[in-house]
Amino acid sequence: MALTEAYLISTKNLPAVLDAIKTARAPEKFTLRFLEDLGFKSTNDRLMLPLLKALRFIDDNGTPTQRYFDFLDDSQSARVLADGIRDAYEDLFRLNKRAHALTRADITGKLKSLTEGKKSEKVIDNMARTFLELSKLANFTEEKVVSTKPKPEPEIQEYPESVSEPREVRETESSIYQLSKVRLIDGVTYRIEVVLPAVRDKAVYDAIFRSIKEHLL
Repeated sequence: MALTEAYLISTKNLPAVLDAIKTARAPEKFTLRFLEDLGFKSTNDRLMLPLLKALRFIDDNGTPTQRYFDFLDDSQSARVLADGIRDAYEDLFRLNKRAHALTRADITGKLKSLTEGKKSEKVIDNMARTFLELSKLANFTEEKVVSTKPKPEPEIQEYPESVSEPREVRETESSIYQLSKVRLIDGVTYRIEVVLPAVRDKAVYDAIFRSIKEHLL
């Protein structure tokens, strides 16, 4: 089940804990001792560890993840937290992609359904309150933007201006090139592009055009 069972009995210190994480140097391991060093020593505060694991801020061994380090950046911490909430409560967001905007009553009802009625009213209430308090600190408005800008049409390669071919070669090349560029066969359009070498020997072009005429036209 992609729905965390981690919750806080009291959420009053939640904003302060997250702020302390951002201002403190990231530890090698996020332990109860580190949490206490941040100034949070109550038994209720200890429940932050499984919650941070659910948010994927730390792994099962307590090692900070990349998401933890991203969260340290104030300019994106709220968005990073939102990503963590989506992961921890994936089943809830599967039911409603704007689950963070639902009322407490709606959240409670959906949690009861997702847990198949196996959790007590008190536990469900704590889960709902934890989710809603986390959501208040997160920014769900920033989504990854997928560019829909169409790809530019490929440009036809131009010959270098430094190369001066005889006029008759350029004219012959132009007519053959245009003739071979678009063909209609049984209603299907074929586009053939020919890149000619920058040489002055007319015989080279003649050979290329004969081959095109024989095999393509």
